[in-house]
Amino acid sequence: MSENEFILQMQPCFGAEEKQALCDYMDQGGFVTEYRQTALFEQRIAEYVGARHCVVVNNGTLSLSLTALACGLSSGDEVIVPNYTMIATPNSVKLFGIEPVFVDVEPESLCLNLQCVEAAISEKTKAIMLVSANGRYPLAGIEGFERLARERDLWLIEDAAQSLGSRYPDGRHMGTAGHLGSFSFSSPKIISTGQGGCVVSDDDALAAKLRKLKDFGRQQAGTDRHDMLGLNCKFTDIQACIGLAQMEKLPARVERKKAIYRRYRQQLEGLPQLQFFQQDLQCTTPWFIDVMVEQREELIAHLKAQKIGSRVMYPPINKQAAYSVAGEHPISNAVGDGGLWLPSASQLSDKEIDRICATIRQYYTP
Repeated sequence: MSENEFILQMQPCFGAEEKQALCDYMDQGGFVTEYRQTALFEQRIAEYVGARHCVVVNNGTLSLSLTALACGLSSGDEVIVPNYTMIATPNSVKLFGIEPVFVDVEPESLCLNLQCVEAAISEKTKAIMLVSANGRYPLAGIEGFERLARERDLWLIEDAAQSLGSRYPDGRHMGTAGHLGSFSFSSPKIISTGQGGCVVSDDDALAAKLRKLKDFGRQQAGTDRHDMLGLNCKFTDIQACIGLAQMEKLPARVERKKAIYRRYRQQLEGLPQLQFFQQDLQCTTPWFIDVMVEQREELIAHLKAQKIGSRVMYPPINKQAAYSVAGEHPISNAVGDGGLWLPSASQLSDKEIDRICATIRQYYTP
């Protein structure tokens, strides 16, 4: 990329391999909807994360919805969710009449604050939805959430949309510690199928229920007998072809994402107006380069003038017009005021990172 080209904050990375996979598949004929390629994609994901089952669906929001429905949650039940997250997390249950209860996050990881979760549990609470923000794990430890869920008889659902390629310190892949784990394959993720998501689990009964829920509640595929209500959340073999090619590139992308993060840290070291969140590169893979900055709006404008994209991090959900729920959550509020995502695509070059960092330094130390 030349110095005159705009550096996007994020873009997917597809190549000749994805194109060839699609051409080969289309040459074979078939129904295009989910079938053998989808089953193979599910198998690859399950093997990678170390889960017994993987059920792919058409997007990561509905994958979260299906986790709640598979757990038997219904209208009037409460689910604890972080106040800092993509709005898909609470939407995935709210649209089914299940009430999201917002709690604050840890300042270092932006994952759920365990003490806040304990304080928010009520008689209506049925589940905890733990979001591994930017592939990070809560500093309180996943074991604390597992123990709390066990002691209070709650479902533990992991929203691991940003966490493919990230593991807990005990070696388990994120998304596999809870009863169910959800991943996303939307365009900004480390692998993408355009849109798409999946649920992983080691529970045979939950996996069987998920497969029914995503296919109209059919007793089995190809029949029109239904013993439960369900949705149409099916995948396509076209997406699976792309996903399989992306999975071949995942190990290299994990390493590149970590290298990108290290270079940013090195280049921006000692800049008091910019702070990184805590990231364990031994275990976890950064999805985006996320930072807290001073004079955020002015910095965004300065970067844009230099043809560098950025993106404001998620604002506190309880203060968004879609929810307008009372409550003050200091960490979520702070991120809403000062959080910024810097360019983070896996194809970002070292030269581009150096240019971005030099531009940031130029703004703060003219």
